[in-house]
Amino acid sequence: MTQRRGARRRPRKARRVSRRAFLAGLAAAACGAGALGWRRSRPAAAGNEPDPSPAAPNPALPSGEWRAVWVSYLDWAALDFSSEAAFRAGAAQLLDHCAALGLNTVLAQVRPFGDALYRSALYPWSHLCTGVQGQDPGFDPLDVLVTEAHSRGLSLEAWVNPYRLRSSAAMPPNLAQNNLANTHPEWVCTVGDGLYLNPALPEAAAYVVQGVAELVQNYAVDGVHFDDYFYPATDPALDAAQFHASGAGDLGAWRRQNVTSLVKAAHDAVKAADPTLRFGVSPQGNMDNDFNEQYSDIYTWLSAEGDDAVVDYLCPQVYWGYGYQLKSGSTRFAFENIVPAWLSLPRASGTALYFGLGAYRVGVGDGGANADSTAQWCTGEALARQVDDLRAQGAQGWALYRAGSLFGSAAPAQAPAECAALAARNGAGG
Repeated sequence: MTQRRGARRRPRKARRVSRRAFLAGLAAAACGAGALGWRRSRPAAAGNEPDPSPAAPNPALPSGEWRAVWVSYLDWAALDFSSEAAFRAGAAQLLDHCAALGLNTVLAQVRPFGDALYRSALYPWSHLCTGVQGQDPGFDPLDVLVTEAHSRGLSLEAWVNPYRLRSSAAMPPNLAQNNLANTHPEWVCTVGDGLYLNPALPEAAAYVVQGVAELVQNYAVDGVHFDDYFYPATDPALDAAQFHASGAGDLGAWRRQNVTSLVKAAHDAVKAADPTLRFGVSPQGNMDNDFNEQYSDIYTWLSAEGDDAVVDYLCPQVYWGYGYQLKSGSTRFAFENIVPAWLSLPRASGTALYFGLGAYRVGVGDGGANADSTAQWCTGEALARQVDDLRAQGAQGWALYRAGSLFGSAAPAQAPAECAALAARNGAGG
């Protein structure tokens, strides 16, 4: 994974367009006609033989197993942002834990609420830095993270929540004057106490794409990662005006196109900066929820090839244990069933499939109806067992949610044993 850094810096020096021009160009491309339309592959015309040559390898995919951990805003809340030195010390300790576990990638949440843990011309500073959204902490947390991660041989992907501005009235506790909820209220929809960018608005989507471009242009990140929060609700009233104006006949299909267009445009923004950078999404493990509630067309995202590619990888969140059982008696989401279901989906040669594992389940259980739903998460090797199974089934990698569940002060008593078992599986020293 780390070999790409040197290769990535060379094209950066050769870029001929300014950041401002680059962002403006992306915004123009993302807005307007067809919303954010994208092309589907077409079959070869009659009488024309398809190109027999194999597809070129994806330069963003690692040659070995992808072993990652999510570092969420919940983890940032436990770090000291009072000074650069204090933050660097906390980040260094966290990253040391990641390296000792034999991981090679950190998914660092840098835009959780339409804000930024980095210097941005588009988004206000995150409240996580100072307690007040929009207040400059006096240093750049992402710059620190990139430097410290790379010094340990770890890749760092910038984890972005594309639509969410506020999850509740208290999170974040305040919104800066330059938060999009204040500067572009016409882009915002309200769901409960939460505020979200309306996925039906091309202008809002274009702004998100600009934010992705800003990240990869200004920071030596190894990729950009979207989480699973897309459409915030299924209520037809959410985007009724835009749906009526579109002339579309199928609300679900139209919403899925809105989301796919954003994801495709973000992917293309990353690749315009450097084709070796990675762009991936971590959808829910429940495919039905992805398709019908979040309007995430995971099937297209996995199978799209070449110029039509939407992602470099998907990492579905399969946060269930063995034998997980719904109250109905169904075991479709049990780990031993849901992983093969995902692996059976058609997938483009240049698209990887990884699996998110629920480290936060350790010592707690997954709430399943089977009697072993808690006990299996208290063995000290639940995650290692899942990793063994993933490897046996040919999965290309995995990610742990989340860092604080294994390394934090609130980690369960079983966490050290889980870490030791994972480190042993990864050939790490402990």
